[in-house]
Amino acid sequence: MTSSPSTDQAVLFTDVRIFDSSGSDPFEGEVLVHGERIVEVRKGAGDLPHEGARVVDGQGKFLMSGLCDAHTHFSWVNSADLPGLGTMGVEEHTLLCARSAQTYIDSGYTMCVGAAAAKPRLDVVIRNAINDGQIPGPRYLANCQEIAVTGGALVDGITAFADGPEEMRKQVRRNVEMGADLVKLSMSGEEITGNQHAEDNYFSDEETLAAVTEAHRRGLRVCSHARSGESVKMSLRNGVDIIYHASFIDEEGLDMLEEQKDRVFVAPGLNWLVATLEDAAAFGYPPEAAEAAGYKHELECAIEGLKKMKDRGIRVLPGGDYGFAWTPHGTYARDLAHFVNLLGYTTKETLLAATALGGQIMRMPDDLGQVAPGFYADLILIDGDPLEDITILQDQSKIVGIMKGGRFQKDPSTGTEARARELDEIHRGTPIPA
Repeated sequence: MTSSPSTDQAVLFTDVRIFDSSGSDPFEGEVLVHGERIVEVRKGAGDLPHEGARVVDGQGKFLMSGLCDAHTHFSWVNSADLPGLGTMGVEEHTLLCARSAQTYIDSGYTMCVGAAAAKPRLDVVIRNAINDGQIPGPRYLANCQEIAVTGGALVDGITAFADGPEEMRKQVRRNVEMGADLVKLSMSGEEITGNQHAEDNYFSDEETLAAVTEAHRRGLRVCSHARSGESVKMSLRNGVDIIYHASFIDEEGLDMLEEQKDRVFVAPGLNWLVATLEDAAAFGYPPEAAEAAGYKHELECAIEGLKKMKDRGIRVLPGGDYGFAWTPHGTYARDLAHFVNLLGYTTKETLLAATALGGQIMRMPDDLGQVAPGFYADLILIDGDPLEDITILQDQSKIVGIMKGGRFQKDPSTGTEARARELDEIHRGTPIPA
């Protein structure tokens, strides 16, 4: 994966409190960047050479790696009309995807894992444009449309269909042909559909194994929409790499997951469950309807299972399913607060899950997710301390500097509060064009 073009001028961050995502506590120090990468990190002040470098005086601000969203949908565009994502013109849809990509980077997210696109090539086109420096955005792993069996689609207009092992192989090959990094299997249901239930499982072992085998043979990884306990176990039996949701995992599934914890990632997408219960009423889905559909029960089960995953050392990452009407783009850091408030993570553990584990899920553990020599200079400068208050990362005006690959996406010297307010207004409640 390539990065955006970088500048040849060195940048020296001085008087910053560095959270390096190594597991250590933050420390006062300096960070020297040259080109795309971090050259040196040193405790204390005034020791690093900086002749010819641009000096950024952090004035005690908090410097850390950019964040990772492990379940990203650029092409969900803040609407409750999911079928409309399938009928929207591809030109308009591409522009909205580009805006989503910019919102991620403007929110401090420098790593994102694509969890399905509403049209086959949207993710790939946006990823390529980001990598070529044509548009701003995070480092991105692109997906295509999620794959479902007949009768198992959550939304028909944005779904690719396959029945049986051979059709699964063909759909995977389409992803390969289009240049995707990932394959998404839609294995279980979603209660908001009214007839596709979260505890259902629609795939067979043979179909799952065929998709995974073909994807791995061609260098792609596989992620699964797996809310039900059986879909989680089927994913684990057949080599799926990233499991989304896992709300109803049982003890057998937890044992299987623990056995494969060095291989598999889980991204629960907690904010979707929370927001559907708390924030969807304004869009015609009141809390009573959400509870009756089973979302309160699912959230309770998910919290219980995820706490057990934490105790077992499973790699669980925040992020997921932003871009619906009540989970709008730009509110991604809500998931970080859910890790602390619902799952019992410390703020430090949460930041490590959103940074160091981000480098791992991006398959670049020695290049991304830490503030260390040799790593890409993907950094955010925060006016405040997220270890004291994790919700500060929800306030874009407090993220005063954003650097990706040695280039400032948000320059700390220009003032960003007005820009943050503008983004907040633009990206909340964006309707689908008629």
